[in-house]
Amino acid sequence: MTTQAGEARAGDAAPPVDSSDPSPTLVSATRGGEKQGFAERLALGLFIVVPFAALLAAVPVAWGWGLGWTDLAITTAMYFLTCHGVTVGYHRYFTHGAFKAGRPMRLVLAVAGSLAVEGPLVRWVADHRRHHRFSDKDGDPHSPWRYGESLPALLKGLWWAHMGWMFDEEQTPQLKYAPDLVNDPAMRRISRLFWLWTSVSLLLPPLVGGLVTLSWQGALSAFFWGSLVRVALLHHVTWSINSICHAVGRRPFRSRDRSGNVWWLAVLSCGESWHNLHHADPTSARHGVLRGQIDSSARLIRWFELAGWVRDVRWPDAQRIAARRAA
Repeated sequence: MTTQAGEARAGDAAPPVDSSDPSPTLVSATRGGEKQGFAERLALGLFIVVPFAALLAAVPVAWGWGLGWTDLAITTAMYFLTCHGVTVGYHRYFTHGAFKAGRPMRLVLAVAGSLAVEGPLVRWVADHRRHHRFSDKDGDPHSPWRYGESLPALLKGLWWAHMGWMFDEEQTPQLKYAPDLVNDPAMRRISRLFWLWTSVSLLLPPLVGGLVTLSWQGALSAFFWGSLVRVALLHHVTWSINSICHAVGRRPFRSRDRSGNVWWLAVLSCGESWHNLHHADPTSARHGVLRGQIDSSARLIRWFELAGWVRDVRWPDAQRIAARRAA
């Protein structure tokens, strides 16, 4: 499939990179990307291991002395704020140009996505555009079918697609896949300040928890649930779109890869797990287009549109949906 083109002017998302089938020359070109250093891989490992350890500890901790309502409210609010920051901001807007936004909204979406602690804006967008260009083919940075179709190969591939690919030394060339963001000083600065947004994301829950309970214990509890557990859960839900949704799920729409719809991830992924439609029509602002498919990201975009904060939203009409139906 070839993604739709749009205008690339100040305040608007640039059109995504053409995702038509790659030639051997293009495939080999993606291998010669930027290098990721040891320090970067070490830092990445810590950001994965520490929140994941907290996620594993969450059940016995909750069983032992309970999960308070304050912690639950803070964790839920931070989870869906940052989840929509990624889905609406990083993904549907910056990567695919599903709608247009003015400068203030563009800045808000960039920061909100950064608070998810899933990587700097430019890096995230470049990786995802490359994924669509080579989806489930040689050159895709995180396809679960990387090693073959046998059960051992698929299990290895699922691990790679879920999180192993992030430690690959070869990095996606940012200038090649995200030139619009690289050439935007404000977006480039937000991307370089990823450490700041990470700090804000991790420190905001304990700050709120401490002020609400007026205690250090409340702050510590909010940090555990609202920072560590929340980040780990969001990470693994997001990574599951790369791994699970490219290995299993229903495929009612035609796409050139193995993307599938996984219903039980829909709420936690804010609608991203309706992945088959997304790969059949990547610039669509709505992924859950069939009856009963919950897509909170599309609902949020709709509210933004009604408020006048975004415009030219690419809503899929009945004809557009029917044209992408599988035979």
